[in-house]
Amino acid sequence: MEKNITIGKLANEANLNIETIRYYERIELLPYAKRNSSGYRFYTEDDIKRLHFIALAKRHGFSLKEIKELLELRVDPNTTCTDVRKRAVEKVKTIDEKITELEQMKKALAKLIGSCHGHEPASACPILEAFDEINYSN
Repeated sequence: MEKNITIGKLANEANLNIETIRYYERIELLPYAKRNSSGYRFYTEDDIKRLHFIALAKRHGFSLKEIKELLELRVDPNTTCTDVRKRAVEKVKTIDEKITELEQMKKALAKLIGSCHGHEPASACPILEAFDEINYSN
């Protein structure tokens, strides 16, 4: 197990940009790396595992703020699986709400597409006209 991993190797292992790793350090999602006497950052296998955790949580819809909270729950001795489960249930609810909103958007856009025969000049396009008619005060 390699103990002194450079930021370049870490970025490669985690499939991330070096600046992303620095950003994760700034927002305290990833602990600041130890530095050698020359000032070079060195990371560990645990840092690679943490970045993989972050990537997987992101793919499951969690924001960086939520991921930070999950990581904090993991090390809090007073936390139980119930606390983590609650966050996952909340995320599913949020995803369901987004799916509903996207389905409504798709249905509305499909209706607009059906009203456009594609032969009119763009200045008379029913899709563009519909967007002009949207009442923004509601």
